[in-house]
Amino acid sequence: MSNRETKSTRWWLAGVGLAYWGVQALRARTRSLHGKVVLITGGSRGLGLILARQLAQDGCRVAICARDAQELTRAQDDIQRFGIVEAQTCDVTDAEQVRTWIASVTERFGPPDIVINNAGVMLVGPVQTMGLADFQSVMETNFWGALRVIWAVLPQMRERRGGQIVNIASIGGPLAMPHLLAYDCAKAALRSLSEGLNAELARDGIAVTTVIPGLMRTGSPVHGEFKGDAQREFDWFSFSAMSHLSSMDAERAGQRIVRAIKQRESEVVLTWQAKLGSVAQGVLPSVVMAAFRVLNQLLPAGDGSLNTQAGKSLSSSLPIAGIKDRLARNAAQFNEGP
Repeated sequence: MSNRETKSTRWWLAGVGLAYWGVQALRARTRSLHGKVVLITGGSRGLGLILARQLAQDGCRVAICARDAQELTRAQDDIQRFGIVEAQTCDVTDAEQVRTWIASVTERFGPPDIVINNAGVMLVGPVQTMGLADFQSVMETNFWGALRVIWAVLPQMRERRGGQIVNIASIGGPLAMPHLLAYDCAKAALRSLSEGLNAELARDGIAVTTVIPGLMRTGSPVHGEFKGDAQREFDWFSFSAMSHLSSMDAERAGQRIVRAIKQRESEVVLTWQAKLGSVAQGVLPSVVMAAFRVLNQLLPAGDGSLNTQAGKSLSSSLPIAGIKDRLARNAAQFNEGP
């Protein structure tokens, strides 16, 4: 064997050894969540329910909250098949309800180890159909709701010098999608809060994970609200949220988030579309903005109506049968259980 071949073999072996060491180091960082107390807002359906199921299976003591008592009851029955769960009604826009919920969970399970801010509302429509009240309403849940929960658990976590906060932001934060402006603004604020807390709370032993998902197939359009030409807004949003070309399987998204929690990752971006968009925004922001201007021309212009319609009232009129069936299946799966 020549000297060149010998050196090449050594470099190859060194590369394999380095890769093996990296995998082992990553595994060493992956902690067990068994016995951890986990709080999940908006845990009665969608991504919140998926995370509750998966974390209960990992041996966590899971506490979920939501506004709808019937949905919570169904979710609790579902999650109890996998592990320990407590469900309680709580509106995160109400600070007193948040404090009461966290006090109740602490009394039953002990102080929270992990808090997942997942509760959110979706409002779709062109900007000319929005009022200041629409922006305030979305901010109250998607940003202020998360901040209320964080402020309520921080004293306990600081006292114990440990804990983890997981904030479900959105690619709509760094990439402001047309017709989702109120949602984009709220998620951008949540992302900034999450990244700032990541830096400031590290010295207290508290990890903060920012999750930036793209679209996921959770049946969420049924629970959204739509303005302007509401039916057409619902149609394009449902198609995007249910198509395999533009959205991610929700169970797989949940698994990736759980892995990020176990490894105490600072940030995780979900869906290849979100990853590509983030890179494009950083490298060619003017091109991204030009593309969004073109996209906006393709979206409904609005019919002058300022009224808001619920997705549930629009779903039966979705014109694409395949998407309609998929939407119905996903909405049932993540709202009412199997």
